[in-house]
Amino acid sequence: MSKSKKITVLGKEIEIIHKNKAEFISLTDMIKAKDGDFFISDWLRNRNTIEFLGIWESVYNSDFNYGEFATIKSQAGLNSYKLSVKEWQQKTNSIGLIATPGRYGGTYAHPDIAFEFGMWISPEFKIYLIKEFQRLKEEESSREKLNWDLQRTISKINYRIHTDAIKDSLIPQEISKSQAKMIYANEADLLNIALFGRTAKEWMQQNPDLTGNMRDFATLEQLVVLSNLESINALLISQELSQEERLLQLNRVAISQMKSLLNSIHFTKLN
Repeated sequence: MSKSKKITVLGKEIEIIHKNKAEFISLTDMIKAKDGDFFISDWLRNRNTIEFLGIWESVYNSDFNYGEFATIKSQAGLNSYKLSVKEWQQKTNSIGLIATPGRYGGTYAHPDIAFEFGMWISPEFKIYLIKEFQRLKEEESSREKLNWDLQRTISKINYRIHTDAIKDSLIPQEISKSQAKMIYANEADLLNIALFGRTAKEWMQQNPDLTGNMRDFATLEQLVVLSNLESINALLISQELSQEERLLQLNRVAISQMKSLLNSIHFTKLN
């Protein structure tokens, strides 16, 4: 049983507890608002009360004992008939009413049943009970929405941190002039170095358990940039630039385009 809550109805504090994933309102507290002597057992012995409880249990309780209920119903209303909440629970296996033992124990009911019990206190009490209970639910809903908005904001921030980390790992490293001096006879590997920072053979050596090639595992952004690099490389070749010069230029283009693509995509996702 989790921490209880309280509402105030016509000057009387009414406790609400959580049990079995449901809320229960204290009938013990409610009865304090009744003028004159009145006991929960008086309400339970009424035939209309028993019929109402039986219908409620039939709707929400698949383990309800209909045999015992029929016996209780046949005796309800008789002057000699007496029934406690504990007896009702034990005989019918009910879930709508609960009795908690101990010094601070009491009788609690599902809100549907508590509202019905409120009518026995007074019609006015029932109206204000429902009103205060609804107000409590609205306040809780507002707090939950606020918490959800906060969690959503935090999630956005974490998402941005995460995507920034991914972005940093996807953006090609700038190639130095000394690295560019290395000759890559295979033009495909020239593009691989410019974008991925390694040749196809180097990638396969680093990933022996993967089936396929480096480009099979590229992101959509990398594939877009790779396609652009192929066109740009063709243009640079027509200008008769050396492989070293082309590699430096292609690498700078790859870095610039990847930054542009990733910033645009991640900004859109974040908002």
